[in-house]
Amino acid sequence: MSVDELIQAKLNRIDQSHQVMPDKTALLVIDMQHGFVDEGASLEIPKARNILPNIQSLVTAFRNAAMPVIFTEFVYADTIPCLRGDPFGPEHLAAQTGAKTGFGHPSNNCKIGTEPGEGLESAATIDALKPLETELVVRGHTYDKFYGTHLDLALRSLGIDRFVITGVTTDCCVNSTIISGSTRNYRVTAISDAMATIHEHIHDACLQIWENKFARIRTTAELIAEITD
Repeated sequence: MSVDELIQAKLNRIDQSHQVMPDKTALLVIDMQHGFVDEGASLEIPKARNILPNIQSLVTAFRNAAMPVIFTEFVYADTIPCLRGDPFGPEHLAAQTGAKTGFGHPSNNCKIGTEPGEGLESAATIDALKPLETELVVRGHTYDKFYGTHLDLALRSLGIDRFVITGVTTDCCVNSTIISGSTRNYRVTAISDAMATIHEHIHDACLQIWENKFARIRTTAELIAEITD
């Protein structure tokens, strides 16, 4: 077999082993929060609004199939002054009275505790994807949604051994969670048209990396067909 044929054979094997199983699969919606999705937010990801219909379709499909939907929210707090704030995300730091806010400046983005982010800087999931009262919302202070949270315990308690992942940003929280999940032996399916970041070439590079080592890549339509067929 040629190299291309060997690669395709591997991808076929990945596809077979990562198929959705209704009693073992959950949907993760990563960080679709006001502070990242709303127009004018200091860390706005404009393309997050473009993928919203696809995420909504997936959420509906999972709910209709009685499969778990889990939301994550990135948060920052003064009591946990981690590197995600200074130096990597100054927008998460407390805004100073009269000082400039917005990208590159302290803006209370997704901040909780004292001086929490409000409105378009809020850490809450956007209203268009509002979690049901029965659905789990996992808040964490790092890009990896497994680190320092109860996500792994929740999934294993539900008998979940694979998950479908969507949200923002492709290269930060989604990427970290995919690699962390795969390391924990979860079978991950990444939905290419239901996640976004600022730069398209970075998004595409992540998909290429995941496909070979960490996750199966599918579109929204392909995944919904897999659930409903």
